[in-house]
Amino acid sequence: MFQESKKICSRTAEEELFECAELVLPWLPLSDLASMSSTCKSLRQIAKAITTRRIFDASRSLEKHPIPFINTVDAQPYSYFIYTPSQILGLPDSSPIYQPWGSNPKIPISNSCPMTDLNLTIGLVSSVVENCSGCVCKNCSRVTKDGDLECPCWSIQPELMGSCLVSEMMTECGSSCVCGLDCANRLTQQGVSVRLKIVKHRRKGWGVEAAQFIGCGKFICEYAGELLTTEEARKRQQKYDELSSSVHFSSALLVVREHLPSGKACMRVNIDATRVGNIARFINHSCDGGNLMTVLVRSSGALLPRICFFASRDIQEGEELTFSYGDVRTRLKGLQCFCGSSGCVGLLPSEQT
Repeated sequence: MFQESKKICSRTAEEELFECAELVLPWLPLSDLASMSSTCKSLRQIAKAITTRRIFDASRSLEKHPIPFINTVDAQPYSYFIYTPSQILGLPDSSPIYQPWGSNPKIPISNSCPMTDLNLTIGLVSSVVENCSGCVCKNCSRVTKDGDLECPCWSIQPELMGSCLVSEMMTECGSSCVCGLDCANRLTQQGVSVRLKIVKHRRKGWGVEAAQFIGCGKFICEYAGELLTTEEARKRQQKYDELSSSVHFSSALLVVREHLPSGKACMRVNIDATRVGNIARFINHSCDGGNLMTVLVRSSGALLPRICFFASRDIQEGEELTFSYGDVRTRLKGLQCFCGSSGCVGLLPSEQT
């Protein structure tokens, strides 16, 4: 009888451990998950299942379609980072950031964990500023005969949005408009709508490839991450420069400047996707401009623009997505470029912050 009771108690403890581990392990970064998996067989099985789910979807179920990691180059199963579908205010640099990944619930970012892998610090200069304030339809809060508010953008055909992009700027409905996220003039606010995959390359590291045919003008994604002040961006860049010699580290700090017709910069936006970002942090550079067009998107009621990517031409399934990080001009000691384009200059662009 004593032996039977002992077995029951032991079994119950193991079941409790299993249930607890299923709740805790999805919050752990790669290194801690590996450490836990080495302690016992049960935890090893749970950690293996979590790793499989992480490989299946980099977006942690926060996008419409899963974004898988595919690596036939080395043993790295995935790149660990905190996922956000859109811009967020910069978090304290010293604070850890935790977010569940490897379980099913969609839980937003809470407070705090380590850094990651992309390919570089990015410097990008936008086109000349144009008059593009306010909602593009201009009458988003007009009143109908029945006294209701309406947005004329609801009559726009979604398939036509983005198909005629000729400018590096566009305006969408925003917080001051009465329409919802289903409005066709909120094209870039509905997350990633195309199927993508993150593929490891032997020389370039992780990159993004199309998992379907993508037509010219199709919205791909925005460059999401932490919005930083210029002072904070400079501090982080200095730290990233010190860490850049590590083979396991690369930063993803995007600097965008808008220029007046005089050529003078009038606005600077700093987005750091090193710790917190989305699929865009893996998009590689191409010296020939790549197959993506960078568009500054303003939304009515928003102070700062968002940086979004559209297909600049038809993109075939399996083709890598690339864009130009900017001009190689500010640093003598840049990282080597492996874009493979006919006009490759040999160095990746970088921004002197």
